[in-house]
Amino acid sequence: MILSELADWMTRGGDARIVLDPVTALNRYHSAPYPRDVLAFASSTANDLSADAMAYLEAEFAGGADRLEAGDAYATYLEKLRGRIAAAYKLPGGTDIFFAPSGTDLEYVALLAVAGRKPNGVANLLLGADEVGSGCIHSAAGRYFANETALVDDVKPGVAISGLPPIEMGDFPVRNAGGEAYDSATLVGQMEAAIGKALAEGRYPLVHVVHGSKTGLVLPHLDDIDRLQLRFGGDVAFVVDACQARITTQAIHDYLARGIIVFLTGSKFMGGPPFSGFALLPAGIAAAAAPLAGGMASVFRRAEVPAGWAGAEVLPDSGNAGLALRLSASLFELERFQQLSLMRVARVVSAFNQAAGKLAERLHARKVAAAPAQDAAEEQEHPIEMQTLVTLDLCHDSSGKVSRNLDFDAAVALHKAMTADGVRLGQPVRCVRLADGRWGATLRVGLSMPQVVRLDGVGDTEMAEWLQSAMDRIAAALEPGLG
Repeated sequence: MILSELADWMTRGGDARIVLDPVTALNRYHSAPYPRDVLAFASSTANDLSADAMAYLEAEFAGGADRLEAGDAYATYLEKLRGRIAAAYKLPGGTDIFFAPSGTDLEYVALLAVAGRKPNGVANLLLGADEVGSGCIHSAAGRYFANETALVDDVKPGVAISGLPPIEMGDFPVRNAGGEAYDSATLVGQMEAAIGKALAEGRYPLVHVVHGSKTGLVLPHLDDIDRLQLRFGGDVAFVVDACQARITTQAIHDYLARGIIVFLTGSKFMGGPPFSGFALLPAGIAAAAAPLAGGMASVFRRAEVPAGWAGAEVLPDSGNAGLALRLSASLFELERFQQLSLMRVARVVSAFNQAAGKLAERLHARKVAAAPAQDAAEEQEHPIEMQTLVTLDLCHDSSGKVSRNLDFDAAVALHKAMTADGVRLGQPVRCVRLADGRWGATLRVGLSMPQVVRLDGVGDTEMAEWLQSAMDRIAAALEPGLG
């Protein structure tokens, strides 16, 4: 397949995950930076570029994207994108935006923001490591996560990036052995103890919050975060992993008002091509941060860092046209979606959930809860976060009874077979256990912003019929492998 010039640009300026296989013209997630005629509910993993977004890029970059390889042109364009993000989310004045080639790279931003605050480094406390990106375990520890970055191609996964402080990792599982989500109070109790331990050891605690995990969880609650901030004050920092982008404008404002950094990517719910990311930094954080670590010159370009961050001169003053295009396409989808009222979005999401529920019944599968049992009502209160993504537990029926002895590897095989059949779902996620302790089989069915916008434009009957047809096709592709 011969790629268009713009599609080819979008395969550059990242790590190996963005490179297309020469035979299939797809990346390792079976997605592509160009439109394709497939049935896709894979927004929890990666999207193909929509036809509308490609048309937008062709108009936006009618003269080509080559100029964005120059540092000055790249900086000018990223400032334009910052303005678009600020307008789309109605960001409060003073909010800074730090761009990254992927959500995985965003972990470095939080580490940079708190570097130097305590003599013995940082205690980076993750929440639900199994429900965030796999590479984040490395990047959250201040290490390279691949054999290359968007700038260099001779690094090694697991090797520490020079200039970052010592980092001790911690993790709070979000689900118990039975796959049920822990409640906020339980998690906050664990966090409180870990924060106290870190401070006693001379480390600065950086606590992760999840807002729309791989299975839709939002933990811990805002009032519990408030209690931790009241107790520890400036001796703790929080960062929100909202990389799925299943988050409302109000929720973003709530976090920023508390001085909390928010991570977002354009390649999940937002519907843009893989990979791109940006961090929203509350006012004052960039200006107060320690100078950038020298090793960041192998990860970020100067224009990607907010103005006023000390030490940015160590970064290369070059451009990344591929990232600029990927971001621009994602923001095109975000801007369309943000024009819809929550009521209009909820109409589409409700129809999607009804169709996905019928799919689960047909497959004798269970829908994994997107909230702890104590907070079951939250699923109705958070349609964007918790109802645009349905995780199917293929091992248990709706009553919790074991229906199949399928493990995680079996789900990977099912996912691959379906993809070859022209049906793309979100990759399996480790959130369900079999009786013998193995991870059970799951697959995820997720809406994207482009799909919500398209379905918003049709009537109830047409939308229900299209969704039912789509779920029937998913079932037909899945059933032969379920036994």
